[in-house]
Amino acid sequence: MLVLVDTNVIADVLHGDPVWAEWACGQLNQHVGELVINPLIYAELCYHAHSRGEVDELVARFGFRYQELPRQALFLAAQVYRTYRQRGGAKAAPLSDFFIGAHAKAAGIPLLTRDQGRYKTYFPEVSLICP
Repeated sequence: MLVLVDTNVIADVLHGDPVWAEWACGQLNQHVGELVINPLIYAELCYHAHSRGEVDELVARFGFRYQELPRQALFLAAQVYRTYRQRGGAKAAPLSDFFIGAHAKAAGIPLLTRDQGRYKTYFPEVSLICP
């Protein structure tokens, strides 16, 4: 089964987070061959990179499959963003988490993350793999 990987899990491994790296490594190893990233996650990985090639090497090294966001996920992200704003959310543009959660929901796949808050609130039907 495919598993969408949130950027925080990847960052924990890359930066050797003293609290989360071991858990994150274990999860990535447990799901080898099933790991998926999307354009938002790819873009977040680019933030600290010096070149696109560096990110592409990272994606290959971890064995991530790259998937575009389905239109259904884009629609869901917009709907969730509207709900967020109606509840008093201050961000003037949809958050990455909304696109990532919507992707997991639209694809019917679990999301590997350690940041449960927004996902549980706005995508309660998405199966989360969390610490």
